[in-house]
Amino acid sequence: MFVQPAAAEASHSEESTYPKNVILLIGDGMGLGQMEIARQFEYGRKGVLHLEKLEHTALMRTYSANRHVTDSAAGGTALATGVKTNNEMIGVDANGKPVDSVLDAFKAAGKRTGLISTNMVVDATPAAFGASVTNRWTGFADIAQQLLQNKVDVILGGGALYFSPEKQDGVNLLKSFQANGYVIANNEAELNAAPNAGRLLGLFHPDYMNFKQDKEEYHSEEPTLAEMTKKALEVLSKDEKGFFLMSEGARIDQASHAADIAGIWKETIEFDNTVKLVTDWAKKRGDTLVVVLADHETMGISATEPMNINAYKKIKVSPYYMASQLTWGPDQTIDPNTVKAIFKTYAHLNLSDQECTQFITTIQNSTHGVYPKNKVQWEIGSVIANHFDAGVLTSSIRSKSTAGGHTANMIPVFATGPGSESFHGVIDNTDISQIITKAAQIPFVPGQHQPSH
Repeated sequence: MFVQPAAAEASHSEESTYPKNVILLIGDGMGLGQMEIARQFEYGRKGVLHLEKLEHTALMRTYSANRHVTDSAAGGTALATGVKTNNEMIGVDANGKPVDSVLDAFKAAGKRTGLISTNMVVDATPAAFGASVTNRWTGFADIAQQLLQNKVDVILGGGALYFSPEKQDGVNLLKSFQANGYVIANNEAELNAAPNAGRLLGLFHPDYMNFKQDKEEYHSEEPTLAEMTKKALEVLSKDEKGFFLMSEGARIDQASHAADIAGIWKETIEFDNTVKLVTDWAKKRGDTLVVVLADHETMGISATEPMNINAYKKIKVSPYYMASQLTWGPDQTIDPNTVKAIFKTYAHLNLSDQECTQFITTIQNSTHGVYPKNKVQWEIGSVIANHFDAGVLTSSIRSKSTAGGHTANMIPVFATGPGSESFHGVIDNTDISQIITKAAQIPFVPGQHQPSH
């Protein structure tokens, strides 16, 4: 058992020499371009994001073990474990051997742990901290079981389907969580009503949680990222030994994949508001290290000079919602009239007959091997981006990418609180977990694995 030195007992009003708590905030797919889009759209040229106010900064490389461009699985694993792995692998090294994460290290030190995502809690980033599987696409149900086995104290996000009998060979995994002391929340009201103690599992959507832009259209009862994070802080901070919390603004990435500039704006601002919530909470205490970063950048987003900001601000739903409004024929053909209608209704664009035909042809000929179910949504966003002169990779480059349009662009890292001074210069994504555990004086050796974890 890790024994905390007397320095950890400093009052909340004084800065501790090392952090009792660590909060890692991950904006999935968020690079400098996504940040600049959000900053200018929300606050104008002279505005400042909350994450930009953190005292210490670094730049981070993100390549994986087998590719110069990482996917979220390998990127999350590097952040969580300090080990490079191959794309599509989670919580294992490049040979498929399970490795412990920074979350495991904090739990071994007697601290509480939490994972939050606006994606599925069984998807790449949260899974990298709480599970080990050799393939992200086939391991969702196994990850759900491992989150229970590893006794992660607070788990909040989407992915309820993979806890159900349908995906668990007839077993209702939620009952197993309840038997292990977890309170279950299914919507915002139930999350708010949950006790601020014990263990908490909140699953607010069968799959990914809704985009911020689409919540009104779907009459969503989901909590925001900030609300989930606030609740996690209330629950985890009840333990005097401290905690580790990872909270992910996951839908920045999916908006970026779809070249959805308006969505990038909204999702990044929601993430940035969560940064403010966390940093305000941490500053009142003085015993918490806060680190803000991304796992990779998506689609080479940039704030181009001719981009039509005013036109983008008029778009109120995501390309994913627009795609749901298309009419399909029995032979999987798309009705051209509905194509024109969705672009006119939601993006205020009048597509020509030629543009409409080209859109349908692109969809029919597209492979998008890694994300085939998203090809319509992504192409809608690309058509809009082309009309509004957005800075983004073309759909043809995205279709050739095994990661759906990720780039190797370096990622900014921001940090505040005790230990944050160690984040500086150019670092690698495998450095993050080592810097965190060293700052918190918690034993951690990348590449090791304790089966009990």
